[in-house]
Amino acid sequence: MKKLLLNLLVVLSRDLSAVQLFKESRVMLALMLLVRPSSSDRRPSGKGRRSWTSVQQEELQLHALATLATVAPLMLDEYLSCQANTCLLMLLEWCTQQDSYFGQSHGFHGAGGQGGKKAQMRYCVRLLRSMVSLSNSLINQDLCDQGALSQLLGLLRHFQEREEEEDAVCVEIQTDVLLTLSALCEEDMHRKELFGAEGVEMVIRYLKMNPAQLYSGLGHNRLFLSTVDCVWSCIVGCYTTEDLFLEKEGAFLLLDFLHLSPRSMKSALLGTLLELCDNHKTLVHVDAWRGEKDLTAPALLLQLWRQEEAKLGVNRDQQGRITDVKKPILSRYQEEEPLVSVAANRPSAAVMDVSENLRSKIYCLFCRIGFEELRGLTAEDYITLSIVSRYLDFKTGEVWSEVSAELELEGVRPITPDAEALSTIVQTSEDTARHVCLLQQSILDQQKQEDLKEEKLAYKEISLNRKQQELTAKSWQHHVAKTSDYKILKESKLLQERSIELSRPREKSDGFIFHSTHIPNLQTTNFFSRVLTIESTPAALTGGPLANTDLALERVPIEGGALRKVAPSNTELELPNTVTVK
Repeated sequence: MKKLLLNLLVVLSRDLSAVQLFKESRVMLALMLLVRPSSSDRRPSGKGRRSWTSVQQEELQLHALATLATVAPLMLDEYLSCQANTCLLMLLEWCTQQDSYFGQSHGFHGAGGQGGKKAQMRYCVRLLRSMVSLSNSLINQDLCDQGALSQLLGLLRHFQEREEEEDAVCVEIQTDVLLTLSALCEEDMHRKELFGAEGVEMVIRYLKMNPAQLYSGLGHNRLFLSTVDCVWSCIVGCYTTEDLFLEKEGAFLLLDFLHLSPRSMKSALLGTLLELCDNHKTLVHVDAWRGEKDLTAPALLLQLWRQEEAKLGVNRDQQGRITDVKKPILSRYQEEEPLVSVAANRPSAAVMDVSENLRSKIYCLFCRIGFEELRGLTAEDYITLSIVSRYLDFKTGEVWSEVSAELELEGVRPITPDAEALSTIVQTSEDTARHVCLLQQSILDQQKQEDLKEEKLAYKEISLNRKQQELTAKSWQHHVAKTSDYKILKESKLLQERSIELSRPREKSDGFIFHSTHIPNLQTTNFFSRVLTIESTPAALTGGPLANTDLALERVPIEGGALRKVAPSNTELELPNTVTVK
């Protein structure tokens, strides 16, 4: 019956008149009594009160938490009067304690929490996220005063240090905690300082996530997006946390994910990088980043620009140049959409295009980085860069063209000065597009000249290598000819003597002595000299390599053979360095 009543509360909460009835009936207090931490020694007292089993208590607790996530945002005063923040933080602390509690995980709300308190933690964190997302200053301040920031960071540290394999429930809890931290710290400098080094370290660990996990199906994609949102809300804007984030290579990690993540995540990453670039130290990190194949950050941004324009269907030729000067950045969807007159307080299609794709963020990032002296760009990148640098001018002309078309559609004829101003603005936009086209053509011509120059250098190198091979072959043929033909050998000898003669000085001073280097009647081509042949001592005298060769103590017998030791005589004692042969 209680579960049916809880379901009925969720259904009735859609009617605002029922909310007033909830307030008068003190529904909030009844729900908060149900979500108190379970205790094994708690027993009902008094007659007529029913005793609930632990399984029933767990089901009611989880059901009440799920109901509060829908009902509590509608009764903020009652939520504060019941001190619900304190109760939820105590419940969250109980969920992280190690005790003998064993969750049964019966029912719909207990899925994934068997054997522990994971289900209670899941719905408790979900309720906190629902409340802080209301941006109510009293609720958020009350949570921060009670140490919610440090408690939530401790909960994330608990999940990061655990060795168990993550499941969908664990990933959901971490995602909700990160979103709660983002809502608490957003636009509050003091809370960002409280986020501190511990929070930055936690965010860095999540940013080091393997990109392959984004496709695991467990919700890691939402976890990563909530991490990026946490960087944007809890770190960006506070120089202390920004410096810590940059010291731990946080900008490099964001650029790595920008390169590898799917398109749906690139908008949040670009927005975070754009806000982070307000810190001048970030620009150094962006300039130093290198991706695969030595890819630089400007080249990555230009690559994203081309991918975005290809998806939007912007008219470009094979080299990426502008094909229509009247519509330099107009997408296919804008052309296909019929022109209608919109109210003054509603954005037009040209204005909505700014927020619906990545081009505006890429342009703003280049405004931070600069459009000149960029490294690692190809000719294709420079062609794209010429369009990016004029994005604001093209968008301005597009908006004014849309204004002129709407006036014509409504049958409004502007006065002559306004008509001339509109015509001038449109003409200026077209002239800018023509100037960009000329610049792109000059880039292509310069690239062709460089390619031709490189081709000539390569051909010259090939020719030199070929000529060297021919000279080597010719030298070898001449060498072979000298050894086989005596006439050629004589000619070579004459050339050699002539070269030697020409290298000698012509004038000789008095007393000069000339030593001829020519050896007459030489019949050999090798070096020669006096040769002294020394024969080895016969083995009959030495006794072979294994014999005792202490000649100072040996005496050689007359018959020959191996040396044998004999008693030394008086003569030998006088001359110890001699050997006596008998």
